Amino acid sequence: MANEILLTKDGKKKLEERLEYLEKVKRLEVAEKIKEARSFGDLSENAEYDAAKDEQGMIEGEIAEINAKLLNATIIDEDNLDGKTVSVGCFVTILDMEERDTQEYQLVGTTEADISRNKISNESPLGAALIGKKKGQTIAVALPNGDAVKYKIMGIRV
Repeated sequence: MANEILLTKDGKKKLEERLEYLEKVKRLEVAEKIKEARSFGDLSENAEYDAAKDEQGMIEGEIAEINAKLLNATIIDEDNLDGKTVSVGCFVTILDMEERDTQEYQLVGTTEADISRNKISNESPLGAALIGKKKGQTIAVALPNGDAVKYKIMGIRV
């Protein structure tokens, strides 16, 4: 994973907290499960042992993935955002020109994207269309069916 990972300070903190939990809590829990499963005897037909080893592999994989993300992370310094131009880290209020509905999103890197929390990736169609725009500008975002949705940028905040 040699690609740069964009993270907000909050996103980095959450990754670090998850990493600490995996390393200090989950590793120990799984080690205990493996130890307990070994005590059942024959490992060749021991479903508990196999399940615990699978869980261990998933945890170690997630630990490696988080470490790689943190190693390649560029932290977005919110102090350097001007609030006049949309960039990663900003909160953007947009108006759907057809539905006449407003929505606020935070523009984040792909690692932090979570539409259920109104965090959209800078690489998503909407996020990419918003980058570099200013309040009052209108953008068009292509839909998979070939249509486009038009949005007006109503506000930008840091």
